[in-house]
Amino acid sequence: MTASSAAVSSSAACRVLVVDDDRRMASGLAQWLCGAGSHASAAGSAAEALRAVARGGFDVCVIDAFLPADGAAGVAGALRSARPDAAVIAMLPVGATLPAGLDADAIVTTPVLDADLAAAVAAGRTAAATRARVPGPARSSVLGSHPAMLQVLDVVERVASTPATVLLTGESGTGKSLLAREIHRASGRTGRFVEVACGSLAESLLESELFGHVAGAFTGATCDRDGKFVQADGGTIFLDEIATASPALQVKLLRVLQEMEFEPVGGAQTRRVDVRVVLATNEDLEALVSAGRFRADLYWRINVVAIGLPPLRERCADVPALARHFLAAAAVRAGRAVTDFTPAALEALVRHAWPGNVRELEHAVERGVFLGRGDLVDLGDLPPSLVAATDGGVAPQPAASAIKQALAAPERQLILDALERTGWRRDAAARALGINRTTLYKKLKRLGMNLAALEPAG
Repeated sequence: MTASSAAVSSSAACRVLVVDDDRRMASGLAQWLCGAGSHASAAGSAAEALRAVARGGFDVCVIDAFLPADGAAGVAGALRSARPDAAVIAMLPVGATLPAGLDADAIVTTPVLDADLAAAVAAGRTAAATRARVPGPARSSVLGSHPAMLQVLDVVERVASTPATVLLTGESGTGKSLLAREIHRASGRTGRFVEVACGSLAESLLESELFGHVAGAFTGATCDRDGKFVQADGGTIFLDEIATASPALQVKLLRVLQEMEFEPVGGAQTRRVDVRVVLATNEDLEALVSAGRFRADLYWRINVVAIGLPPLRERCADVPALARHFLAAAAVRAGRAVTDFTPAALEALVRHAWPGNVRELEHAVERGVFLGRGDLVDLGDLPPSLVAATDGGVAPQPAASAIKQALAAPERQLILDALERTGWRRDAAARALGINRTTLYKKLKRLGMNLAALEPAG
C-alpha cells in the first residue's frame, strides 16, 4: 500500500474522476485515490461523468471501458476536448481489448488492485503529457480516416517540423483551419498559433492588423501596437482567404516570407520575427495569377507545399467520427450530458450532402446539443434542412450505397469485437454494444454475418 500510494502521490496530487456503472466500485476506487494523495470524485454513469467534465478541472479519468452505449468513448472525447493533456485510464477485464472509438493512455485490469491502479495513473499521466507535446496519429484522427485524408495527414507529418510555407486549398468549410492547427501542433513550435481571416478586415486595417503600427500612424492610433506577426513570433501564423489580399499587401507579404522582416505601419524600425506561415484559400490562385489579380512571384513563394482538402461529401464515412468529436466539444461548452446520436439522427447526418462541409456539420451538431433535451441528439434536434430531407422521403443520393458499404465494415467489426470479448454470448455482446438482443440479431442478418461459421470451434 505504501509503495502504490507513493506512486500516485508522485503525480502531484492530480484531480481524478472515476467512472463505473457500479457506483460502489467507483466510490471505493475514488476513496482509495484520495487516501493516496489525489483529489478523486466518483460518477456512476456516462451522463453524470459528462456533467462533471463540463465543470472542469480533471487531470485523469479512470473509466469502465464497457459503459453502456459506448459511453466511455464519449466521456474520453469530452475530457480531451476540454483538456488535451488529460489522461484516460481504461478499466477492462483480463484478456479484453479496448472497444472501438476509445483511445486510452493506460489500462488497468479488473478486479483493480491498488498497486496496479497507482501504476496506471502514473503511466497514463506521462503518456498523456507526451501525447500533448509530440505529433501522433491519435491526435490527428479528428480530421478523418478516409484514404484521401490519410494522405493529407501523411504530408502534414512529413512537413510539420520543417520551416516550409504551407498553402491549404479546398472548398469553404473543408477544415483548413483545423488542419492549420494540426500543422502547428505537430511542428513542436512553442509560440502561439495566430489566425487571421484576411477577407473579414477592410484593406485599410489589414496591414496594421498584420504588422502593427506606431502611435500617430493614422487617426485613432494613440499608441504603438504589435501586429499578428509579432504575436506569432516563435509560433505559427495562419492567413486565411489569402486571395483577398490587396496588391500593396501582397508586395509586403512577399518580403516578409522571404526575409521575415517588416516595418510597422508609420514606423521606420525594422522588426524581425521567427514565424511559420500557413495560408489558405478556396479560390484558384493560378487562375487569379493568369487574370493579373494575384502576383505570380508571391504565388510561387507560397506554393512551396500545397495541400488540397477534399469536400466532406467525398468522404462521408468520416461523418460519424467528426460528428461525435464536435458533439463532445459542444457538450462541454453547453454543460450538458449529451453522449451520442440516435440512429435516425446519425443516418440523417451521413446522408446529407454537406454543401458547407465540415463547418456546416459542426454547426449542425452544436444546434443539436444546445436544443436537445435528452442525453442523445435526436433527428428533431438537427437543422430543419436535414429533418425535412428525411421526413420527405427523399430518394437516397447516388453515393448512398457507398455510404452503407463504408459504414458496414466498422459496424461488423464492432459486433465481432463484442462477441469475442464476451465469449460469443449473444446477450452479453448486445449489452456491451448498448442494444437489445433482437436488435443484434437484426444487425447480424442485415450485415450477412453467419455466427455459426464465424464462431471459433470448441
